[in-house]
Amino acid sequence: MARRSLAPLALAVAATVVALALCFHPASAQSAWLDEFRTDGEVRSDFDASGKQVASLVLDENSGAGFNSTEKYLFGEFSVEMKLVPGNSAGTVTSFYLTSGEGDEHDEIDMEFMGNSSGAPTVLNTNVWASGDGKKEHQFYLWFDPSADFHKYTIIWNAKNIIFRVDDVTVRAFRRYADLPYPDARPMAVHATLWDGSYWATEKGKVPIDWAAAPFVVSYRGYTANACVARGGGGRTSCPAGRNEWMDRELDDTDRLTVAWARRNCLQYNYCEDGWRFPDGFPGECSRE
Repeated sequence: MARRSLAPLALAVAATVVALALCFHPASAQSAWLDEFRTDGEVRSDFDASGKQVASLVLDENSGAGFNSTEKYLFGEFSVEMKLVPGNSAGTVTSFYLTSGEGDEHDEIDMEFMGNSSGAPTVLNTNVWASGDGKKEHQFYLWFDPSADFHKYTIIWNAKNIIFRVDDVTVRAFRRYADLPYPDARPMAVHATLWDGSYWATEKGKVPIDWAAAPFVVSYRGYTANACVARGGGGRTSCPAGRNEWMDRELDDTDRLTVAWARRNCLQYNYCEDGWRFPDGFPGECSRE
């Protein structure tokens, strides 16, 4: 009798364990966005209490880390939540960006976060490369501590402009002009990296990494890509039906207000004001902004 009575108890325990697992990871199967990426270096993966997958990149004296998408895209909206390196992160560079590759004619759209000494503001570097033509940086001081919690960073890329957003606040738009280079033909993969940028990241390289504070860790979660996937050659793409509101996205009145606010209060470097860098004249788009 005792042996027979254990069966219902075992089933009840098993059911409870399954229920608890679902409570702790209610959407893990749907949230495993890291499966869409290749990883390099030490990349830790876990799920938080809400069921969101969290990918953490680790930087030490031996290696940085990163992940890149298995798909390439031609236009889309790309977002991720990030929690940056806490404390003294001087010399480190954390990134979320798109690139077509490493060649001299490559295209790229960058959001890079440059580490700082404890207490100093974090700089967000935004940049655009088209057919190997770069040097189009706008750098902003973030108005919050990006290491204290997760914040959302978004790149919207279409045939009209590239929009950079922080917590759904638009801080910059890079417009397309018919007579100037613009990334519109080369499919790009999504990348995230954490690496040693001591030679330039903090105060133009004056403050290097303090390896005594290693390992450095940055975490990503909530990644989404609402975008056209490149299919083979010839510019063929597969676009998401009914989810392409980003395709014609340009600045609206609210965006123009927040861009103006970011310029007044947060912009600390604008390539269109760097005469030393462009002694023969500024890039063409500078006079049209």
